[in-house]
Amino acid sequence: MTDGAAAGPPPIRHNDHSPLTPPALGAWEPSLPVSVVIPARGGQHRLDLALAALAAQSYPAHLMEVIVVDDGSDPPLRLPEIAPPGARIEPAAPGGWGIAHAVNTGAARAGGEIVQRLDSDMVVCREHIEALARWHHLAGYVVAIGAKRFVEEPVLSPGEVHDAVRAGSLGEVFDLSAAQASSTEQTIARTNGLRTSRNPYHVCTGPTVSLRREVFHAVGGFDPAVLRGEDTEFAYRLAAHGVVFVPDMDAQAVHLGIPAQRLDRERAVRTVAPYLAQRVPLRRDLRKDPGRQWLVPYVEIVFRLGEDPDPGRVRAAVGAALSGSLPDVVVTLVAPWSKLSENRPGPDDPLFELRLLREHFAHDRRVRLTDEGDGTSAAGGVAGIAVTPAPIPFRYTGPVSVPLGRDSLERMIAAMQDDRSGMLVVDLGEDGPATLVRTEALGRALLLGATDVTASIEATHGVRHGARADFWPAKDRKDRKDQKAQKTESTGKPGRPGRPEKPAQGARAAQVTRAEKAVQPEAAAQPGRAARPEKAAKTAETAQTGKAAEAGKAAKTGQAASGGARPSARVPGRAASAAARRRNWRSLLRSTLRPD
Repeated sequence: MTDGAAAGPPPIRHNDHSPLTPPALGAWEPSLPVSVVIPARGGQHRLDLALAALAAQSYPAHLMEVIVVDDGSDPPLRLPEIAPPGARIEPAAPGGWGIAHAVNTGAARAGGEIVQRLDSDMVVCREHIEALARWHHLAGYVVAIGAKRFVEEPVLSPGEVHDAVRAGSLGEVFDLSAAQASSTEQTIARTNGLRTSRNPYHVCTGPTVSLRREVFHAVGGFDPAVLRGEDTEFAYRLAAHGVVFVPDMDAQAVHLGIPAQRLDRERAVRTVAPYLAQRVPLRRDLRKDPGRQWLVPYVEIVFRLGEDPDPGRVRAAVGAALSGSLPDVVVTLVAPWSKLSENRPGPDDPLFELRLLREHFAHDRRVRLTDEGDGTSAAGGVAGIAVTPAPIPFRYTGPVSVPLGRDSLERMIAAMQDDRSGMLVVDLGEDGPATLVRTEALGRALLLGATDVTASIEATHGVRHGARADFWPAKDRKDRKDQKAQKTESTGKPGRPGRPEKPAQGARAAQVTRAEKAVQPEAAAQPGRAARPEKAAKTAETAQTGKAAEAGKAAKTGQAASGGARPSARVPGRAASAAARRRNWRSLLRSTLRPD
């Protein structure tokens, strides 16, 4: 292992790093240079102790540099007498501040192939750097995590620490029996060294972590906008990139002082929560607010449209995707959008429908318009999209002709979470397959340089196959069909079930006319039908008014026949006004048109 990496490392299933066997400490020859990056703000004495320990490391001095990034200390930090030969202090790059910004500054100036991130209040054992670096000589996609215990800071000199570390015994200067164990080490032990962990990124909390420099830059480094929990957010993006997390308990260290989160855990959790809720979709427990949209969606939904899409189908598919049971999704529409010039289109524009769809979706923040030539196709993907949707943890691709059911995505993800598979392929018959890919599985295949991505995912995570009925249940489809039929039956037109619609103006006028014709002949044919004396008297009083009397008789007769209208007030015959007669007709028509 002197060439920097073993050729063709075996595929690792999920995070089970058992196929990787590191060499014994002191029994191998390192070849990869390491850059130790230490972000620091104040705390000169603790930094002196940390550098004294690094000056006594077993890793070859000519292969190690130490970059201390001063994040605005006042007074500025200085390099102590006892420090590694390759140590230097660099000011943080202008335009930013904080741990994330400082680490990014150090990584940008690092010359080593391995970046070792270390806190300025960590005193490491003699083999610490060697223990973590050996994993990177085995595979380039490993993130190695060191161990730590928390101790109250004793009164020590850098010389005492240097001598104790060189002798191989931190216990000579620290009371390790009183040290507090890290909660992450409990998780590591419970999951067999993270081999069985479903989300191993949780324990990658920053104080001592190493990885290949190209991997650090490939995921974009730390996010300076994350002021709390920046190490967890960074580790999540590493997981989406496909790395394997390997804890090494031989890389021991002590953390000087008790961390603030142990003193007020509730406040620490609340401080970190909003940063992780926005950026780590797998933290479903943090995304419970209804109606919210988040910075990083849970699923990317991809549809390929072509040059002449069916606008009705596209709108239906997008609408179904955005109104499903999973609200934090984004839709990517892949089409030759670049062919839509800004020149005046002709009357026979061949891209007419595509032009209208662009305007329909261009201003929707949950819909992305991606040109067919913008990216490279990958397994479960479509030509034109980015190879990986990271940091989005899932990508769905399917035919636009089959809209997602309300809970189709939720069902598919649940199936994949059940067996931790990396890909799910659903047979949709003549419409073609629908595919859901786990981003970390796709990332692993790319890190391995796989030419057959699907086969690589099968080897590292597994590929699951399903039927349409499993994720688009027949019952749901039948219910929708029955509701539509019920609506059509009750109103004569499709719409929402169980709610009769108001007739159109023209139809209502025709209905009123038919009601008038149905009532008036009945009144004329039976002028003496009134059952009560006051109706007969009323008819006699109005008989002399000619046409008005006939109208009044029809109204009275219609009311008696319908049984639904309240009798009008008694009005002397010659004093009856036109307004009163109109009120009688309106009452009659309301009773006639009232549904049973």
